[in-house]
Amino acid sequence: MTRYALTIEYDGRPFMGWQRQPHGPSVQQAIEDAAARIVQEQPILFAAGRTDAGVHARAMRAHVDIARPITPFRLMEGLNALLRPAPVAILACEIVPDDWHARFSCRARHYEYRIVNRRAPLTVERGLAWRVPSALNAEAMHEGAARLIGRHDFTTFRSAHCQADSPLRTLDRLDVVQSGDVISVFASARSFLHHQVRSMVGCLALVGEGKWTPDDMTAALEAHDRAALGFNAPPDGLFFLRADYPDGHAAIG
Repeated sequence: MTRYALTIEYDGRPFMGWQRQPHGPSVQQAIEDAAARIVQEQPILFAAGRTDAGVHARAMRAHVDIARPITPFRLMEGLNALLRPAPVAILACEIVPDDWHARFSCRARHYEYRIVNRRAPLTVERGLAWRVPSALNAEAMHEGAARLIGRHDFTTFRSAHCQADSPLRTLDRLDVVQSGDVISVFASARSFLHHQVRSMVGCLALVGEGKWTPDDMTAALEAHDRAALGFNAPPDGLFFLRADYPDGHAAIG
């Protein structure tokens, strides 16, 4: 049995999310089914993160154990051939130690949320960004983001369906960067709660619109109550950027 690490890029729009679902297509199922056709066995993928429906990835990290001998290059090429025309691509494939785990060995996960701040509707970026027509103050958003950095109880920014044992998380980075009409929110942590990034971005948008102040972000955090959440941003603009590992098996991207 050989363990292969995959680096995966995908457009989340056609999928119900990363995880295999009984009621619709998933990224995991698409790759597992393609792999089964290549190696004549039913492998199971384990990923660094489980993105929701409509969420994208530039360099998701996953691993799969395969009994049949096959080189990483042939596995990658075969998967890419069979995945077409689904918007999923294997960017890299390598053999890793048997104790390396895409989820449990991960030391940091990085996300970007893209907002296009303009009145005109989106065309080429439809489904790949969140259009906010009202003017946003990126500096105020950045100040509000700074209130959330560090180790906190993020209950307010946690989905009611989150299955994590604890709401405590350490947020290492939450930056707001503007370039023209694009406002990007970059978030980094060892792990995130379900909907945490989208919930934080939704509230930051309220700060940008002037409906909230940075102090309101602090108050929402300290409320430890989902009812204090201002807004949950849509999935469209969220990208899983990369996963970091201590042994150098980091995703490209």
